[in-house]
Amino acid sequence: MKFRVERDVLADAVTWAARALPSRPPVPVLAGLLLEADPDGVLRLSSFDYEVSARVEVPAEVSDGGTVLVSGKLLADISRSLPGKPVDVATDGSRVSLTCGASRFTLLTMPVDEYPTLPSMPEGTGAVSGDVFTHAVAQVTIAASRDETLPILTGVRMEIEGDVVTLLATDRYRLAMRTLPWRPSSPGVSTVALVRARTLSEVSKALGAAGDVNLALSTGGSTELIGFEAAGRRTTSLLVDGEYPKVRSLFPAESPTHAVVDTHALIEAVRRVALVAERNTPVRLSFTDGVLTLEAGQGEDAQASEAVECTLTGEDISIAFNPQFLLDGLQALTTQFARLSFTQAQKPAVISGQADSEGEDDETYRYLIMPVRLAG
Repeated sequence: MKFRVERDVLADAVTWAARALPSRPPVPVLAGLLLEADPDGVLRLSSFDYEVSARVEVPAEVSDGGTVLVSGKLLADISRSLPGKPVDVATDGSRVSLTCGASRFTLLTMPVDEYPTLPSMPEGTGAVSGDVFTHAVAQVTIAASRDETLPILTGVRMEIEGDVVTLLATDRYRLAMRTLPWRPSSPGVSTVALVRARTLSEVSKALGAAGDVNLALSTGGSTELIGFEAAGRRTTSLLVDGEYPKVRSLFPAESPTHAVVDTHALIEAVRRVALVAERNTPVRLSFTDGVLTLEAGQGEDAQASEAVECTLTGEDISIAFNPQFLLDGLQALTTQFARLSFTQAQKPAVISGQADSEGEDDETYRYLIMPVRLAG
């Protein structure tokens, strides 16, 4: 095998493919990156850990085609450190040489025949705008659990119904839901997938800038896969197995009380007041007509309070939240105003965005957050 490729092209491709490499591979070959040089002028780089696969195709000047397996982490470190010149790669027996300007590296190869076959890309289901997809995933994955003992809650439930995709995630203390438009391959498509939040987040960030992202779902047979593809890059992931809890019903049908507050002003106030809130202690929010008072700390501890202008509809209410959970929901908004909707002080509240201080909220994104019971 022998080929030449531009340094930046190689570095980007290796970085993309290496993202699927396991940190602790169960077998040594899974730490490898598979390089396939096609005489037609295409270089493919692949990685696979039996759960997530990644493959990228880039142009290269291929003199001799072939396939080789090398340490993915080492190749990633080397490719990022090379000078900005073309890179010549060639095999010599059980070794691979990389030459770039005055730099030369020699890597040992790994047994290609022991490398598992990458899963095939499922059939295309539709496409979604990359930037919209990236933003939607970021808004939802903040609420996904990081507790691996509850694998179901580490996933994002993806519901596809016609030309609408709904993303849902919860860690039992908050719940995020985002709806977004997409273009299905066939009208009337209806399916559900539970995707690992970490995988979905990484994929959306990596592919979102490439324009449209193609989604592919395979839910028939013994293996259930989801695939993503954009700009010559593709990745597949096994879906999380299990029944996701019926969380949609947690959103209240109606909220007799709601407050509208400037989003940026509220975020800054929560940050300041939370400085005195020790670990796992809440920030208290008291809403009266025209004023929201935030407080933290009590007794002999440090204390803080701040007042923020707000518009209240309904009864006065006092409620307390975990400050980080509250900030996560507020920071996910892109609107000038935040609407906080309440039923009772002991029941979950819903955060949504609002373009102006009056009018309706944007229902494409809703963030439900459980209150913290106050002592006494």
